[in-house]
Amino acid sequence: MSGARNHDYQIVPPSIWPFLSALGAFVMLFGAVLWIHKVSPFPFFGGLIILLYCMYGWWADVVKEGEEGEHTPVVRIGLRYGFILFIMSEVMFFVVWFWNFIKNAMYPLGPAYPLVDGIWPPAGTETFDPWHLPLINTVVLLLSGCTLTWAHHALVHENNRRDAINGLALTVVLGVFFSVLQFYEYTHAQQAIGTGNLYWDSFFMATGFHGAHVIIGTIFLLVCMIRLIRGQMTTEQHIGFEAAAWYWHFVDVVWLFLFTSIYIWGR
Repeated sequence: MSGARNHDYQIVPPSIWPFLSALGAFVMLFGAVLWIHKVSPFPFFGGLIILLYCMYGWWADVVKEGEEGEHTPVVRIGLRYGFILFIMSEVMFFVVWFWNFIKNAMYPLGPAYPLVDGIWPPAGTETFDPWHLPLINTVVLLLSGCTLTWAHHALVHENNRRDAINGLALTVVLGVFFSVLQFYEYTHAQQAIGTGNLYWDSFFMATGFHGAHVIIGTIFLLVCMIRLIRGQMTTEQHIGFEAAAWYWHFVDVVWLFLFTSIYIWGR
């Protein structure tokens, strides 16, 4: 038959999303520069809105393609490889902030630096006790990893949609709880970011970006739960759920490194 496809690969039709996403990212970055120089914050938020809209539209198209049978086994392998590469790039992103914190902790600046190292944390810095709220947040994230594993096992190995939905719901609740606790912790910090204290600047950059990833991962899992409730995921077709699970476990592991290196060792 003319036009029939005789292969397992997906031929993606022309899309406006890559161009709009690049445009939104540029506007957001340019707006961030203007915001830092106290010109105006509005371009930054304008670019962010464009980027969020592209995320919604682009991923909605991907979901639609999957429902239409475009995601063959070969295509699903490619999607998995692509997401693995994305997580690898995220690993290197966090390596930057760990490197920044550990370098400053091992060779702190001082009046006689580099001949004589300063002290770390800087004099007068009151750090958080890692065995109080940070430990609670660690337990919360580890529990969320357990509930997510339960949900994934229920769907993939048992075809138990009810337990999968319940496990995802618990994971989302724990993710929200983590974000609330972190916000509470930030409101009780001795100083804010940008006050000239290297400890707090490094602390907020590392933990703040992790907190942003927790919020993104929570939304990711919430979308998977809604799709699961609507019957859009099966034992065979659940690539979105699998990607969300990988992302969340990555966030868990990063937090363990943050907890041990910044909250415990770095203080």
